[in-house]
Amino acid sequence: MSMSEPARIQTPGALAEDELDRSLRPRALDEFVGQAAVKAQLAVSLEAAAQREDALDHVLLAGPPGLGKTSLAQILAAELGVPFVMTAGPALERKGDVAAYLTALEPRSIFFVDEIHRLPRALEETFYPAMEDSRLPITVGQGAGARVVTLELPPFTLVGATTRAGLLTTPLRDRFGIQHRLDSYAVSDLAAIVRRSAAILAIQLEDDGAEAIAARSRGTPRVANRLLKRVRDYAEVRAAGVVTAPVADSALAQLEIDELGLDRLDREILGAICQKFGGGPVGLSTLAVTVGEEQDTIEDVYEPYLLQCGLIKRTSRGRVATPHAFAHLGLEPPPEAAQLF
Repeated sequence: MSMSEPARIQTPGALAEDELDRSLRPRALDEFVGQAAVKAQLAVSLEAAAQREDALDHVLLAGPPGLGKTSLAQILAAELGVPFVMTAGPALERKGDVAAYLTALEPRSIFFVDEIHRLPRALEETFYPAMEDSRLPITVGQGAGARVVTLELPPFTLVGATTRAGLLTTPLRDRFGIQHRLDSYAVSDLAAIVRRSAAILAIQLEDDGAEAIAARSRGTPRVANRLLKRVRDYAEVRAAGVVTAPVADSALAQLEIDELGLDRLDREILGAICQKFGGGPVGLSTLAVTVGEEQDTIEDVYEPYLLQCGLIKRTSRGRVATPHAFAHLGLEPPPEAAQLF
């Protein structure tokens, strides 16, 4: 949202759901489950910045959606005891938007820009002097009478989050002194996250129920918490409120989520490649039209997990299904598909 854009109206239900999601976020580094190497390195950086009483160096967090980039940014601010200011790349449309945020920052603030790879290229140069020298050049006036006024900014930390680090320009990426990539979570870590969230939400959850939910969470805490809430609803209506493995399995089956964590659209994508296109190759645009979904959604949300599971391959000619995909759908690969494997 740009600085001039009116706030969107949210229903009470949506506000309650947002508040619920925020309550599940870890609030300290030692509460954050998983990503052990990233946590260890950030702990050192945080302690060093605190000892110097200086702003933390600029931080770039990369990785698929839902792995905790926003939570980590909030934790950095909490650990340092400094203000947290948040926006997103698409919301910054003009240099004035950037200037409004930067000039309002308090010393050592964490300025979090989500989806920083979607920052308009024309605005990147506005960040360069701010990140390097804590200065913001502003052009005052127009034409021959225009002049540049340089504003001094307080020391601050820009934390950028991106799901597509390859789209960042080299000059911008190189200005982040701390760079980390978050990886998918192990089932054991996701089970620990599910148990923690269940305790916060006062859900009766057995360990096998936590494992069942974690195993179908696509390696992603956000998905795990979403599934936990849906399984809770099912348990309260159908199973006296106790989440066991059989209850979780029944709830997730009703949600059309299979043992690999694939949902209906995942299977539609696989089915289109395997059945309609004989295993592929099929182009992304053709695949998007076939399943009725946007190309970006398939590429950013669904395809990474299908690749991770070894169900599809990317080739120069398009997407190809693997033997594992045919087996998962209970299909026999056509004879002509053999040359693709």
